[in-house]
Amino acid sequence: MAIIVRLDVMLALRKVRSKDLAAHVGITESNLSLLKSGKVRGIRFETLDAICTYLRCQPGDILAFEPDPPEDG
Repeated sequence: MAIIVRLDVMLALRKVRSKDLAAHVGITESNLSLLKSGKVRGIRFETLDAICTYLRCQPGDILAFEPDPPEDG
């Protein structure tokens, strides 16, 4: 997948526990864990806004685009 989730990096930089972020944003710790691992298919802008507000960061600090290598063909 070309979108990389770096939420765990921002949590570490801000010294914020996942539990605290989940409580503030209003999502379960389980869903936050899935987001951190990149195993979600999407994220609501409202959720992304709440995460960025709490962590004082930009969406680009959490999400990165790394293109897949081209397939030989």
